[in-house]
Amino acid sequence: MRALIDLQKKLFPDVLDVMQRRYQLLYHIQIMQPVGRRALAESVELAERTVRSEVDFLNRQGVVEITSRGMHLTYEGQNILEQLAEFIKDVTGIKVLEQQLKDKLNLDHVVVVPGDSDELDWVKQDMGKACVQYLKERILPEQAIAITGGTTMAAVAEMMTPLNSADKCLFVPARGGLGERVENQANTICAEMAKKARGDYRMLYVPDPLSEESYHTIIEEPSIKELLDIIRNAEIVIHGVGDAVTMAERRKTLPEQMEIIKSNNAVGEAFGYYFNTNGEVVHKVRTVGLQLEDLKLANDVIAVAGGRSKAQAIASYFQPGQSNVLITDEGAAEELIKGFSL
Repeated sequence: MRALIDLQKKLFPDVLDVMQRRYQLLYHIQIMQPVGRRALAESVELAERTVRSEVDFLNRQGVVEITSRGMHLTYEGQNILEQLAEFIKDVTGIKVLEQQLKDKLNLDHVVVVPGDSDELDWVKQDMGKACVQYLKERILPEQAIAITGGTTMAAVAEMMTPLNSADKCLFVPARGGLGERVENQANTICAEMAKKARGDYRMLYVPDPLSEESYHTIIEEPSIKELLDIIRNAEIVIHGVGDAVTMAERRKTLPEQMEIIKSNNAVGEAFGYYFNTNGEVVHKVRTVGLQLEDLKLANDVIAVAGGRSKAQAIASYFQPGQSNVLITDEGAAEELIKGFSL
């Protein structure tokens, strides 16, 4: 495949350019559908005249349908997009990035989606879609899936579709989280995922963080105890990775604890643990739910995080090697590889 692409670049460079442009248009239509020409042109950063010409061609080929509500992909268009995905990854070098990250981080699986979620909102949705696709390939009937909160997890929930091969799957929040914005709480995301996946869900109504005394009282409650057992034995865990200071501020961390986080140069956060650039835990928030040691029991621990600005946070989290799958974007992937080269 690589040799063929190199030949095409030399002999038919225009063909590859056109193919990539049309793939990009189909890709954006799929994410935004139904979408108008103007919104599509702004999203792909092409002239509206160019978009109109290309869309007319795609419409004549039967891969895009134009309605009064906007454009959307036909069944054939969806098939073409899926079949072209691996080829385009080769052409753009994304496949190389995936393999490099897989080797450097010693992971079972890596997916890199085009773009940078720091700059383009739709990239986060595409990471969500990639996560759903991977979940469909891995999940089995009657398994439990533990989900954390955050904006990236909300994007996974937004892109969720029925998990037809996973009867009686159960979605559970990986940890408590009352006090955050409702749409970013693990409970809210868990419920939305379950409804779209046609599975079941359980809620964990506890604040995050907790005092030591409150923690020991709450975990002895019979209903909490039962749910914690399910959470800690979940076969699949899906979580985000956050910037340490940003997450500490969102949690309204006390000044003395914030000083610990900053003075110890924490750069990444996951599951209430704060990591420095060497991957060492420098601070931990007392939370009800999954602990780092529980992750060893899961079959798949899927980290979904992107954006060039999060590269350092992602690198810090993966140094202890807690997750076996990474779904990220091109911006973060390139920055991660650059960091490994220093």
